Amino acid sequence: MNDSQTIREQLDQFRADFRRLRAEIAKVIVGQDDIVEGTLTALIAGGHVLLEGVPGLGKTLLVRTLAEALHLKFQRIQFTPDLMPADLIGTNIVLETPEGARRFEFQRGPVFANIVLADEINRATPKTQSALLEAMQEHNVTVAGQTYPLPEPFFVMATQNPLEMEGTYPLPEAQLDRFFFKLLVKYPRFAEIETILDRTTEAVQPRVEPIFDGQRILALSQLVRQIPIAAEVRRYGIAIVMATHPENEMAAPLTRQYVRYGSSPRGAQAIILAAKLRAILDNRYHVAREDIRAVAPAALRHRLILNFEGQAENIQPDEVVANVIETVQEPALVA
Repeated sequence: MNDSQTIREQLDQFRADFRRLRAEIAKVIVGQDDIVEGTLTALIAGGHVLLEGVPGLGKTLLVRTLAEALHLKFQRIQFTPDLMPADLIGTNIVLETPEGARRFEFQRGPVFANIVLADEINRATPKTQSALLEAMQEHNVTVAGQTYPLPEPFFVMATQNPLEMEGTYPLPEAQLDRFFFKLLVKYPRFAEIETILDRTTEAVQPRVEPIFDGQRILALSQLVRQIPIAAEVRRYGIAIVMATHPENEMAAPLTRQYVRYGSSPRGAQAIILAAKLRAILDNRYHVAREDIRAVAPAALRHRLILNFEGQAENIQPDEVVANVIETVQEPALVA
């Protein structure tokens, strides 16, 4: 069997596994197909997700269901103003040995899990929020000069409420940039609410069965990176990121008017990886410009910092991203 045939079989299995996992989650989560697919995309790509939506739309239920569908350790952390970094990552405690001596032992915090739900992350102080920075980027934590690796895969899903802002601490740009995607959870339609009531107010409750373990997730992640991307398509993705910077010659009109600072290179990394995964799901063995355009909003919306005029006019980052996509047409222009 040649390498090409092997890759094709691996990609066929990739699609089958993805569909099985999505179907298992759909036993509990009604609708929200884009949110589920975006979450699975970030998980397989090795990134993290920020979910934004009003209470009661199933954000917490989604990540709990995802953990149940995988043989992975799950921890939920409720972020509050009095939550301290040690409550998140752990701390050294003093233990007494049978001989009467005393020694320090590291007590692991709830961040030592495969899937971590940071519920209402913007309710914790910046000091506590920053405790997640090293964990999300480096997949380890450092306490008293000692570094402890986190289990792999390591996936953080954070939620925040866009309406209730009293007593909250907006996430700093460095923290937002660590998230692979920012997904906006929308209110369900009439028929979806009917299905939700059928599943939650009747005697029979849907059950989720584990599909596969963390090693399979890591294998899928490596397979995504093997998908080829043409140089001109990759330059097209770079051009979209560069068009979010107001001082750049490629800047889109809305970027120049409303953006103070554009996306970091992490935005380009997220776009390329997500586009590769989308190509696999679409039964293709190469990345197209349409893949880049499809994943750009989720990868960029939280990486744009609006200026005073943009905030005053209540401009949404998605409007800027849409204008960027309209402006950057041909990758040949970026050669």
